[in-house]
Amino acid sequence: MLTLADLGRLGRHRWIVPVLAVLAAEDGARFVTLFHRIGLPRDSLVRTLGAGLAAGWIMRNPGHGHPLRPEYLLTPEGGRMATACRSVVAAQTALGLPPESLNRWSLPILRLLDEGVARFNALSHRIPAASPRALTMGLKAMIGHRLVDRQLVDRFPPGADYRLSARGQHLAAALASLPAR
Repeated sequence: MLTLADLGRLGRHRWIVPVLAVLAAEDGARFVTLFHRIGLPRDSLVRTLGAGLAAGWIMRNPGHGHPLRPEYLLTPEGGRMATACRSVVAAQTALGLPPESLNRWSLPILRLLDEGVARFNALSHRIPAASPRALTMGLKAMIGHRLVDRQLVDRFPPGADYRLSARGQHLAAALASLPAR
């Protein structure tokens, strides 16, 4: 399975997961196809494709010829990531979640909660790149999408434990299909 750093890289651009999924499903795609299939603003798609190119997951088609030939293809590394992205997108669709429901830290949080990490401080220590505010916003968004449950625990000092809901477990199972590097 991918490391938390890899999941953080995957989550760095909100739209990279659906873009990689479409590229895998279509065996490459033109810009217009991606634009219409995903339905995001043009500038966001340009930035996301640039990020995929920089990460080495996407490449421009080196061939010339027919105008319907795909402009963007997956690299071998991108192909491994895209297979898992397809399962994550399929799980989101099955749960009725919009593509933008995953934020920067959703994938690492899902992985850690699936591993049994339940306390905010433990999550914070395992994802040091996430600020406490970003982690809080990620957890609140996931609670809003009913992927995570928050339970207050009566102890000193009072605290909260986080765990995956049944919906979150469904998405975490799709995330568990991410291949090792």
